[in-house]
Amino acid sequence: MAQRYDDIVVGSGISGLTMALLLARAGRRILLLEKAGHIGGSMARFYRGGIPFDVGFHFTGGLQAGGILHDILSVLGIRERIRPVFLSGERSASFIFEDEGRAYDHPTGIAKIRKQFKQDFPGDASAVDRYFDMVESVCSRTPSLNLHSNVVAPPLLDEDFISLDDVLRGLTDNQKLRGLLSGYCMLYGVMPKEISFANHSRMCLSFYESIACLEKGGDSFVEAFTGAFEGLAVEVRCRTSIAELADIREDKANRFVLSTGEEVEAENCIFTIHPQEIVKLLPREQMSRAFVSRVASFEPSVGFFSVFAALEDGAVGPAAGEAIISLFPTSDVNELLDPSYRGDPALVLIKAVDSTGGVQGVQILAPSFAGHVAQWQDSRTGRRSKEYYAYKEQQTRRMMERVNKELPSYSGRLRVIDSASVLTFRDYLNSPDGSAYGVKQKIGQYNVVGKLPLRNCYAAGQSAVLPGVIGSMMSSLLVGRSVLGKDRYGVFVDKGS
Repeated sequence: MAQRYDDIVVGSGISGLTMALLLARAGRRILLLEKAGHIGGSMARFYRGGIPFDVGFHFTGGLQAGGILHDILSVLGIRERIRPVFLSGERSASFIFEDEGRAYDHPTGIAKIRKQFKQDFPGDASAVDRYFDMVESVCSRTPSLNLHSNVVAPPLLDEDFISLDDVLRGLTDNQKLRGLLSGYCMLYGVMPKEISFANHSRMCLSFYESIACLEKGGDSFVEAFTGAFEGLAVEVRCRTSIAELADIREDKANRFVLSTGEEVEAENCIFTIHPQEIVKLLPREQMSRAFVSRVASFEPSVGFFSVFAALEDGAVGPAAGEAIISLFPTSDVNELLDPSYRGDPALVLIKAVDSTGGVQGVQILAPSFAGHVAQWQDSRTGRRSKEYYAYKEQQTRRMMERVNKELPSYSGRLRVIDSASVLTFRDYLNSPDGSAYGVKQKIGQYNVVGKLPLRNCYAAGQSAVLPGVIGSMMSSLLVGRSVLGKDRYGVFVDKGS
């Protein structure tokens, strides 16, 4: 007799973990499936030479009291398990435009950012104020950013149909200011001319309000969820996925065949994996041509070529006090995030807040796309050609030369430990393309979220609503509301807050 669960959750990244805990805390029996050998997806850390490095999570916004992530963690009952380290001061983050040779400090807190940017661009003070007024207005009119609004999905605003680029061009002719205001496009990997101003605002507001790293990095989240699963009806199976949806009757899957050959039953199945992987599992006859075509049209967001280095001595000068430093060879962010761009890439340096034996990990990210490594796309990690490794060495060398030139206080003090291309991330995270943020969030795009063509199957994840930790967790809350029902979900949220 097949084992029965209330819900199956496929994928154990931050969205899958959120979904499993939400439903389990509501008293449901959950089977959480993970294709890899460990849970957490890009949240989990890895170690080289005893130094921890984060795969995909580095810092977040929204953890301050009253912030959206603070509220989500409270509802899930794990806020006390997360130990944030808030970046403070006027230089917690910095953007350096190399063509100008100038650094622009990016303090946290909207009032401080407004003040700093108006000092840097006195002739555009009204444009700075107008920009932040518009960001706050969009977010105040987005009910899903308030957990107590208990809505299925945010309503579309006028700002959902105008690009970030168009808004900025309407505010100012100053290309440097436009570049600075669109610099956080690196947080979701979409060009300013492709992202709606509304989604840009929803993504960035929490980072304007506060920025925090975590003690133990992304592992802090994984451990918090794992601890919360204890005592709840959550069964976790790694190296296991769904191979087939079976016994389809009345637009409903009644059995689920696992990759182990076992068959299980469940009332619902929630996929938190890439939409392209979901389409592979859904019966072809259950999907319309329009649905299949829509998913096929989705483009990947940016990926990254990553260099992992060790900073032997953290006190190396003024620049070392900044946890996040972005080097932009040009202020045209559209160009920097264009897959066809072949100039010097933007670089983002992220210094870990913790250290191991006095050594801090530093990760250096450069935007990258599948096309950059297309000649090796049929290879797998550990079985690639010498030409591929020569490519990695060349990329690493060029990135380090830029860092040493623009940040002399780091020169000679960073020891390269390892590097990773988008192919590394593709294979490690079992993603189709190795992108950092899943599907590119474009204006007018209808993402795959909520109920699928089979009425007991749902989609959530970072490709569903918004990318990143907050967007991924929000998608699970929105879909979880559909599974639990509005009234039960409302009681759950009110009780957990």
